[in-house]
Amino acid sequence: MVATLCFAGAVSSYTQSVILLPIVSRLPDYLDTSRDNASWVITATLLVAVIALPTGGRLADLFGKRRVVLTALATLLVGSVICALSDSLAPLLVGRALQGVTLVVIPVGVSLLRDILPAERVPGAIAAMGASLGLGGAVGLPIAAWIPQHLDWHVLFWVSTGLAALALALVSTRIPESPLRTTGTVDVIGTVGLAVGLTALLLVISKGRVWGWTGGVTIGLAITCVVALIAWATYELRCASPLVNLRLAARPVILATNLVSVLIGFTLLGMLLVSPYLMQVPHVPGVTDHGMGQSVVAAGLWVAPAGFAMLAMSPVSARMTTSVGPKATLLIGTAVMGSGYLFVVIWMDEPWQIMTGVTITFAGLGIAYAAMLGLIMASVPVGETAAANGLNSLMRSIGTSTASAVTVTVLAASTVMVGGREFPSREAFERVYLIGVIAAVAGVVLITLIPGRRAAPTVAGRAPAPVTR
Repeated sequence: MVATLCFAGAVSSYTQSVILLPIVSRLPDYLDTSRDNASWVITATLLVAVIALPTGGRLADLFGKRRVVLTALATLLVGSVICALSDSLAPLLVGRALQGVTLVVIPVGVSLLRDILPAERVPGAIAAMGASLGLGGAVGLPIAAWIPQHLDWHVLFWVSTGLAALALALVSTRIPESPLRTTGTVDVIGTVGLAVGLTALLLVISKGRVWGWTGGVTIGLAITCVVALIAWATYELRCASPLVNLRLAARPVILATNLVSVLIGFTLLGMLLVSPYLMQVPHVPGVTDHGMGQSVVAAGLWVAPAGFAMLAMSPVSARMTTSVGPKATLLIGTAVMGSGYLFVVIWMDEPWQIMTGVTITFAGLGIAYAAMLGLIMASVPVGETAAANGLNSLMRSIGTSTASAVTVTVLAASTVMVGGREFPSREAFERVYLIGVIAAVAGVVLITLIPGRRAAPTVAGRAPAPVTR
């Protein structure tokens, strides 16, 4: 059961985080459209994901976690087929939007493992499930880079289709449904309100640079975001069966952990985005001395060991959580992530140095991720774990979206010309890595403010909650 859900999580991560990175610059040619229009292929996925994460978590608590995982994988399968058959922008947008639903697999899968496994197996299973997040992205990158160079780009999505079909078959035959349910109804108004607020927020983050940070559209969306989220929060506090239990989410442990999740999401994607790009910059003495001239495939191979490092650290994280507690484990993991960024700030002249920094960062993520989920699940009733994990994943997604916008902005601010093309300067890459160090330090400081907790009793001990069987 653990291996099956970890595989499903890795498929989700591969599809969302990696599959378009190698071809994103070629999409305008593939689709016969502008670069700005092509960027919506990524934005559409993020927009659906930020809505699906809290909604999917709540639906899982109400109607069954296995059912939600199966629905997400089926949606991924359909979306992948649509993408594989697409030759223009509109159907590809539809397919990628459907693929965005799949991000619920990991947080809901973690909650499902907590419900169906013996208590002593839960910490290790959660750690392994968290490791699938990095494994799918880092290991899939060189595969996704090789395919467009040697095969038709549609093969990327046929691979995704095959993986989704296999994951769907395995989950449907090997995973039982959780017997735990919470009571309540679907909060339609809360879902719509949150969708409006988060959509506006994500558009500001992802499109603000293109539209202009002081442009009318950007400012209008920012105002819409603030008004919609305030109205949504006011309604949720009065709703008998809210989409997000804000009173629960405001508890110091949960609030601080979710804020740390934003910073962890930022450091994760920042490292994964900028490091392969740095290695692909051409090396021209006196102009781009920092460039390494690696191919897309080679850059992906240099990054791949990071996924295995995260997987290797998952049992270590489980043991640390049991021995020193989830708070200390989360603090150590976040500090290790920051040290990976610091390593690259100091040494960024050879591919092996970049590989070392990325590997250290992902090893820290392997330590931190399970502890972060342990803190969340130790602080919520059993009947609300999927919703709480979905909210935590949402916060991480906001961090990754912010990292993407910040990285692009910083790299574009300082460039050099090589053969008529612009490339970021060494100083630009250094600034991105320094921002990652600062984010990790901020995370460490925030973790120290989390109320101390030696163990995670509701993970191991199944603390009672109002549920039905």
